[in-house]
Amino acid sequence: MDVRLGAGRLLRVPGLLCLLHAMARIGAEQEVENLSGLSTSPEKDIFVVRDNGTTCLMAEFAAKLMVPYDVSASNYVDLITEDADIPLSRGAEVRGNCGATESELQISWLGTVYTLQLHFIKEGHNTSKRQEAVWKMNKIQFVYDSSERTYFKDAVNPGKHTANSHHLSALVTPAGKSYECQAQQTISLITSDHQRTVTLVLSEVRIQPFDISADFVFSEEHKCPVDEREQLEETLPLILGLILGLMIVITVCIYHIHHKLTASQVQIPRDRSQYKHMG
Repeated sequence: MDVRLGAGRLLRVPGLLCLLHAMARIGAEQEVENLSGLSTSPEKDIFVVRDNGTTCLMAEFAAKLMVPYDVSASNYVDLITEDADIPLSRGAEVRGNCGATESELQISWLGTVYTLQLHFIKEGHNTSKRQEAVWKMNKIQFVYDSSERTYFKDAVNPGKHTANSHHLSALVTPAGKSYECQAQQTISLITSDHQRTVTLVLSEVRIQPFDISADFVFSEEHKCPVDEREQLEETLPLILGLILGLMIVITVCIYHIHHKLTASQVQIPRDRSQYKHMG
């Protein structure tokens, strides 16, 4: 089926549909903001994705990537491996999109020399009692160029590389909640040639890619197991101290009550000759 345009031109329907689809995507483009300047921590970044004027994804975290690369040894024959520690830049460019079950955050810095992509999905999760909805981070991709001289010093055979996660299931969180973890956590990425392992180090994490009910406000947090354990270790001595103090108070009270009761009782002499002194 064809559609006739002005001046006798014809445009086939498939081409028209593709054009309309592209225009719809442009019209529905989501707004992304880098609010890292508002962070109280110099190492932590803040990213927000908004759809139709409403926050649909929020992420706060400190991140760096440890990337191994080869340099020439002092004899200029052998190769030795160095590690480039690449932190996220506060001036990073951000892209993102939100969906009902899939969301994505893409962060680029130093132009397009470094690009980190984080993918999230929401799905059903079977438990012993029932099926409940959860979201998780299911894919990470890091693209880097080892010819960049800020973090790579005299790399051998420099060039662009891509590292991906494999079978990732991280930050698993009940739907409607945000994920929070102050402790440091690491995720391994494998380069496309399977020769290198890139390590993503995250800390001070607060992320919510779905179901944000209030603008610029995280929902109730779901703490990571490490944070929960550290919180328990911090509060356990206090709890034990309170219990011990309470036991001491109860023991002292019982002693005083017992002492008063026994002091008020009449002491009956065991020697019968002493009865004449009584009464």
